[in-house]
Amino acid sequence: MRAMILVMDSVGIGGAPDAAGYGDLGADTVGHIAEACARGGGDGDQRSGPLHLPHLIKLGLGEACCLATGRRPPGLQGASHQAAQFGCACEQSRGKDTPSGHWEIAGVPVTVDWGYFPRTVPCFPRELVDALCEQANLPGILGNCHASGTEIIARLGSLHMTTGQPICYTSADSVFQIAAHEESFGLERLYEVCAIARRLVDPMNIGRVIARPFKGTPNEGFERTANRRDYSVPPPEDTVLDTAERAGRDIISIGKIADIFAHRATGVNKKAGGNHALFDRTLEGCDQLGDGGLLFANFVDFDAVYGHRRDVVGYAAALEAFDRRLPELLARLKPDDLLVITADHGCDPTWTGTDHTREQVPILIAFGKEMSAVGRRSGFADIGATVARHLELPPLLHGIPF
Repeated sequence: MRAMILVMDSVGIGGAPDAAGYGDLGADTVGHIAEACARGGGDGDQRSGPLHLPHLIKLGLGEACCLATGRRPPGLQGASHQAAQFGCACEQSRGKDTPSGHWEIAGVPVTVDWGYFPRTVPCFPRELVDALCEQANLPGILGNCHASGTEIIARLGSLHMTTGQPICYTSADSVFQIAAHEESFGLERLYEVCAIARRLVDPMNIGRVIARPFKGTPNEGFERTANRRDYSVPPPEDTVLDTAERAGRDIISIGKIADIFAHRATGVNKKAGGNHALFDRTLEGCDQLGDGGLLFANFVDFDAVYGHRRDVVGYAAALEAFDRRLPELLARLKPDDLLVITADHGCDPTWTGTDHTREQVPILIAFGKEMSAVGRRSGFADIGATVARHLELPPLLHGIPF
C-alpha cells in the first residue's frame, strides 16, 4: 500500500470561478493547447494532427476538462477506462503560485496574502538592494524589474559577466529571483547570495528566493542550467509529508518538491533536469518506495520551459512525451497503490503576459480498488486528505477524502 502524487506543473484545465479577479477569465491551458493543435500549430510553428494523449484520456483527462469547463477539448474526445476515477479542483489559496498550489495539494491551503513587488522600475525597495549588496559583498545588481527569466538573461548576461553584478528580477508570483553565470560568478557564490536574500525578504512575506544559474557566452548565447535552487518559507501547518514522516514512512521527493517544502519532511530527494529525466527518477523512486510510503513528484518543464515562454507547440509536445511514458509507471503499480496525477495552477501559453493563470486542475486517479467518484472538488487539499486516508495516517486538518 503506497501513494504517489505527480504534479504536472501548470497543466490547468480551465478558469477557476474567481479567475476574473486575477485577470484570467477565459484562461484554459489544456483546452487552448488542444485547440491550437487542432488548427495545426501556434505562433507560426507547425505541427500536424490533434493533441495525442491516449493514456491521460484513459485516466479521464478529457472528462475532467468537461467537468471544469463544460466541454471536451478537441483531441481529448475518447472515453476514459471504465475503472478510471477523475475530477477537477478549484484552489482555496489566494495565490496562483507554485508553493500555494503544492502546499494545498499536500493538505495546507494558504489563507494569508504573500508579499509582492510592485510593477515599477526599479521594483525592489532601495533598502533591500543596499542590504543585499552590503551583506553579500556585491558591486550592485542588474535588472531590478519584472521580467521573463530567459529574456532578461539574454539581455543582461554579457553585462553581468563584465561587472560581476547578479541579475535580480521578479514576476507576478511572490518571488525574488537571482540569475548568475555558473562559471564567471560561481554556483556556490550564487547560492550564498540567495541564502542572504532569503533572510532579507522574510519580513516582506516573500514566498521564494530562486537561484537561476546559467551558462554560455555572449556570442553563442546563454542557457539556464538544471542547478536551480528554491529557497522557500516552510508551510505554516503540517502537510501529509509531515504526517508521513512522523509515522516513520518512506518519503521520496522528485524534482523541486524538496525546495517547495523547504526540505521539511521531504525524505530522499531525487533531482534531475527536464521532464524526461524527472520521469526516470520517478520510476526509480517507485521501485524503491517501501510499503506505506509516499512519493511526491513535480514535472517542471510544462511551466518553466513552455508555459512562461508561451510556447504552445512545445507545451503540446511535452504533454505528449509525458503521456508516452505513463505506461512505464502504471505497469509498476501494485494492486493497492494509489496514484494521483494533478497540477498546481495554470500557465496558459496562449494568454497575455508570461505569468501563471488562475485555473482549475485535473485529478486523475489510478487505483486497483473501487473508490467514490472524485467529481468537482472545492479545494486541492482533498488530495492530501485522500492520500492520508489511503496510507492509514491520522487525518489532516483540511480537505475531504474522496
